[in-house]
Amino acid sequence: MKTVKVSGKNKKHRVVVYSLSTCAWCKVLKEFLGENGIEYEYIDIDNTDEETREKVIDDIQDRGGRLAYPTTIIDGRILICGFLEDRLREALGI
Repeated sequence: MKTVKVSGKNKKHRVVVYSLSTCAWCKVLKEFLGENGIEYEYIDIDNTDEETREKVIDDIQDRGGRLAYPTTIIDGRILICGFLEDRLREALGI
């Protein structure tokens, strides 16, 4: 899947965000990551083709997540559905 990479000073973790371009909480999450200097990648799934959308949905469900946006995957093992600032801070060590 093709992602958009957003550079940041904090590269301790691999952060992937599945989001919607029109989602207010997705925008809040991206701002939060940017304000904290976290490097991350994202896919706005509403701007992708059907095959990519299916892959994203399968990835979230295979990890035991629910279909909620934003969904954040940290280091390929921590899945956070929605914008949960406390959980994000803990997982990212900030």
